[in-house]
Amino acid sequence: MIALLQRVREAKVEIDGRVVGAIGPGLLVLVCAEIGDGDAQAERLVDKCLKLRIFADEAGKMNRSVQQLRGPGGEPAGGLLIVSQFTLAADTRAGNRPSFTRAAPAALGRRLYDRVVAYARERHPLVETGAFGADMQVHLVNDGPVTVPLVIANEEVRP
Repeated sequence: MIALLQRVREAKVEIDGRVVGAIGPGLLVLVCAEIGDGDAQAERLVDKCLKLRIFADEAGKMNRSVQQLRGPGGEPAGGLLIVSQFTLAADTRAGNRPSFTRAAPAALGRRLYDRVVAYARERHPLVETGAFGADMQVHLVNDGPVTVPLVIANEEVRP
């Protein structure tokens, strides 16, 4: 699986002018399943997103994970906004038109996106989403900016 993580001050997803998911500080997670991916890759991707230390501590060092962000009363404050984006599987090595042959077929992509969301909700209190396969407008205020690509390899497909 492939993800692109963006540390945000806020982010939201709109469909047909209606907000379907929004977070304050946290991570915008753009997710793509590839051929051969399964539940194990989906769960490892979520675990990595939740533990990745890309938020500043008191000294300004990237030393905190999204799970460690707290509000003024000590409540969890770091959100995840998970959005499907099959174009992360783009192969641009030949020609000028990307190929998406590595992207999972729609049924598998939807199942794995749903697994990512469900697993994230089991492990984190603040999870919002887009809508799989929808024409979405994603609005964000990138914090830093900090953008991190994340690839969770399927060892059966990629050594």
